[in-house]
Amino acid sequence: MPVGSANVEQSKAAAVADEGGKSAGSALLNPVYASAGMFFSGKRPRDVRFLAIVMALVLLAPGLAVGEADAEPCPEGGAASVWISPKMPVIGERLKLMVVATDGPVSELRAFAPGGEELSLAVNRQGGPPWSAAFAIDHLVPGDYRVEGRRQGEMIACRRVTVGNDAEAGPERSGAEWDRRHEALYSAWIERLFDAPIEENYTLPSLEPILRNPERNFLHGHFGQGEDERLPATPDCADLPYFLRAYFAWKIGLPVAFRACDRGASHRPPRCGPAVIDRRFSSGSAPASAFTDLSRRLMDTVHSGNVRSAFEDDNTDFYPVAIKRENLWPGTVFADPYGHILIIVKWVPQTEDRGGLLLAVDAQPDNSVGRKRFWEGTFLFADDVKSAGPGFKAFRPLAREGQESPRLLSNAELAEQAVIAPYSAEQAEHPAEDFYARMMRLIDPKGLNAEKAYDSVLDALVEQLETRVHAVENGEKYKRQHPGTLITMPTGPSIFETVGPWEDYATPSRDMRLLIAMDVLTRFPERIVRYPELFVLGGRSPEIVREEIERRHRVRVQERQIAYTRSDGSTWRLTVADILARRPAFEMAYNPNDCPEFRWGAIPGTAEYATCTRRAAADQRHRMEQYRRWFRETRRPPR
Repeated sequence: MPVGSANVEQSKAAAVADEGGKSAGSALLNPVYASAGMFFSGKRPRDVRFLAIVMALVLLAPGLAVGEADAEPCPEGGAASVWISPKMPVIGERLKLMVVATDGPVSELRAFAPGGEELSLAVNRQGGPPWSAAFAIDHLVPGDYRVEGRRQGEMIACRRVTVGNDAEAGPERSGAEWDRRHEALYSAWIERLFDAPIEENYTLPSLEPILRNPERNFLHGHFGQGEDERLPATPDCADLPYFLRAYFAWKIGLPVAFRACDRGASHRPPRCGPAVIDRRFSSGSAPASAFTDLSRRLMDTVHSGNVRSAFEDDNTDFYPVAIKRENLWPGTVFADPYGHILIIVKWVPQTEDRGGLLLAVDAQPDNSVGRKRFWEGTFLFADDVKSAGPGFKAFRPLAREGQESPRLLSNAELAEQAVIAPYSAEQAEHPAEDFYARMMRLIDPKGLNAEKAYDSVLDALVEQLETRVHAVENGEKYKRQHPGTLITMPTGPSIFETVGPWEDYATPSRDMRLLIAMDVLTRFPERIVRYPELFVLGGRSPEIVREEIERRHRVRVQERQIAYTRSDGSTWRLTVADILARRPAFEMAYNPNDCPEFRWGAIPGTAEYATCTRRAAADQRHRMEQYRRWFRETRRPPR
């Protein structure tokens, strides 16, 4: 959402002097003194002293903001901080500000211009935790601005911002560390970066239009050098959390840590080498070329194995956290056991008429970035995959003592003194169904009406189908641009993890998740009987509610539709009921060498299939038939 703005006509009276040569500040008092002189004739000291007391009280009254602001100290630090961007405010330009707190909402914001007048603010609030409140000041004038954040009348954050020749770079570049306040800013930045209306199916072709949008990206143009305008930003699935972390570190002046890891084996999770701690951003503003160089190195080094490491391993970039709301800040990652990575971006609280939501973003091999809601069809969790440590994880923080070089904290240290969330391996103890039940309690702590819960699952499946429409169409664009080209198909488990056009345009992992999502929807009525405590049943038995939801399901899947583009450019519509009936076809629908009609399950000889112009090579179809069991059982093979 756009950052709020404050448009204020700044006072020009500050440079005016009175006849006696007094500054405008003292001239403000002259009318009062003149009236007092006429009324008291200057010969009654007791009355004059009384007048002085009255004047002091007037100056401290809320109506005179400059007196109030000057009288109260402006402490910085603590559980809340005021952040600015750009780091060097410019006269006549716009300044974005954000107050971020880790201990509760910022209920009140006040900002004062150099002349002392209080600005009218349009504030956008998010979170939490952490909680953030953002606004902007347009048309800066020279002098000192003052910004205050308050809660229940008590000041919790304050900052003076100097505009003009005396301006200095913000303190966020002086000895910056990955402490709690910087982690909170990172989390708030992530939340705002991907904020969009809940009902919107938010998908973009890459990260570039997101980072280049100054209304979304609080750090856009932070150096005032136009550094974001042509910045390449095309991370894929596993690269996305590292890319965002490195971008933030570049803008704020923080070190970056990463490791080279293997991909694991059928009997063990991935293992990683020693940490690389890159400090190129810590000494001052770095050019865009420095960030581009590091981001390329990151994308050439990291992969999904970096996030799927074992829970108990210290030599990792991420560490597992307990399933608690206070631990799962925006920016926390989720690794599924098969290699897909998502990043939490927003919690939407449950209300009387709407269920809660946990929203995340992911990147695809074609570099598209999309927002997803938490549900079993997107967040795959399994406790019986020996080759992975799946679940929610946080970046392992860098710590520094005194002048020592920064180092990564161990699991034992994080269990005792975590920056955000303590280390915990509890996720490893939960069967998959218990994991999802616990997450439902976090998202909908008051329980959820069974009808609304079903509708939410159906909505999530439709969103997943709509993103697949874009994925299939991206493959079609590639084939149109490269007519006659046969995309090489990897062998065995490599169909899920490879490089090149197959990785970019084939959809085996996406289709595996889609098949799981179909099963989740069709099995939803049975979940009501198995976990009745998760639902508001209104005095009805779980069995009765199950029957009601089964009837609802039969109607709703006929109503909901998606549309895809056939080989001749025409549009074909499918209901969710059509897609569920075609489940077996989606076990072999991931090959981009096949026409879109086949990839959406059309049957040869039908009107829908009539426009199909190509099929995959016979040897590829033969191998797909061999691999079909993986998809039918929705279980990826070991590496």
